[in-house]
Amino acid sequence: MKFKIIPYKPYLKELAKQLRQNSTLSEVLLWNELKNKQLIGLDFDRQKPLDSFIVDFYCKELMLAIEVDGDSHDYTYEEDVARQQALEKLGVSFLRFDDAEVKRDLPNVLRAIEAWIVEHQQV
Repeated sequence: MKFKIIPYKPYLKELAKQLRQNSTLSEVLLWNELKNKQLIGLDFDRQKPLDSFIVDFYCKELMLAIEVDGDSHDYTYEEDVARQQALEKLGVSFLRFDDAEVKRDLPNVLRAIEAWIVEHQQV
């Protein structure tokens, strides 16, 4: 299967590694459900560099980015919108969840992700 490769700025590789090593609790909780193809057999990466940005989780097969918005996003709304729009122009779709939502209601977050996948996955 051939996937569209989105090149990224080389300096982002080290930053992504640092972000993986300093994940938030909600990122860890969600990653524990996405890793090892546990969700519908799809392969997700975490803290994935794309273009000039890093997304929390990414499935290259679906070109789907999943973002967990916590306190760090409170003051960067405009930046988040611009970043998302830039990546959407490259064909990336986004699902966004609030940090508290992931912590308090992970089963519904997973259902929402699965529902999006079922609706958008090409047969």
